[in-house]
Amino acid sequence: MKKVFANPVEMIERGAPRLIRSDKELERYTDALFELTALAKPSVAEIEAINLLSLLIDKYESERFAIAAASPIEVLKFLMEQNGLQQRDLMGELGSESNVSLILSGKRNLTLSHVQRLSKRFGVSPSVFLESLATAA
Repeated sequence: MKKVFANPVEMIERGAPRLIRSDKELERYTDALFELTALAKPSVAEIEAINLLSLLIDKYESERFAIAAASPIEVLKFLMEQNGLQQRDLMGELGSESNVSLILSGKRNLTLSHVQRLSKRFGVSPSVFLESLATAA
């Protein structure tokens, strides 16, 4: 048996979800998503609506609030700033103060051992520090 699909133009004209174009629309879609995800036993159609709204919200947010990629050293400097740390505070993870200085200035690369210790200290994924290892090879 051939399944007949609804006319997408009619669906949009009747108010079906569409691409989000403003923060106000984002707010309405997010509210609708929260209502649906609060249901104890969502129907198949409600689950489909959850999936669709999630995709639309994710698309809008990833375009509107894009985060620029940062180098491992930029991430390290940011973490230091956020934690009120000086170069000497990282000697346990990176070695001598001069070694810390060389790493922060980009004159020396992080080693796998550095990455492991920094990841543990700051509670972040090692992947945020791995770019320098790939470029060091």
